[in-house]
Amino acid sequence: MSDWKNTLWPEAPGARASVGLLLLRAYAGAALMSHGWGKIQSPTGWMNGRPGAAPAALQALAAVAEFFGGLGLIVGLLTPVAAFGVACTMAVAVFKHASKGDPFVGRGGSYEPALGYMVTAALLMLAGPGRYALDAVWRKQRA
Repeated sequence: MSDWKNTLWPEAPGARASVGLLLLRAYAGAALMSHGWGKIQSPTGWMNGRPGAAPAALQALAAVAEFFGGLGLIVGLLTPVAAFGVACTMAVAVFKHASKGDPFVGRGGSYEPALGYMVTAALLMLAGPGRYALDAVWRKQRA
């Protein structure tokens, strides 16, 4: 049985690309943890009182994806899983903003930040976490 990571990322990127991926993971992960901090404090009720609030279970999934997904991106642990959770959560955020008529860039509501995080997550799912990640350490130990 083949290792799925070897299928996704047959070889690790070079050192310079890995530094870039580390910087991207650290920035996006820290921002996501910051956005998710308030949500993880009340994971099933952070949207309560807002029009069109999601069910409690979906609120909890979004809170976990933002906070723990951000943490996973920072350290590069289970990167494809963390990035997938972030991408799904941000896709919903983009849809909710765009369906309300919020602009790409604008004051008040905008779907630009959510789209940026979604694209970042997609890039990390496709490119992998780079050499400087716990996933890379784990992969070396398994080899």
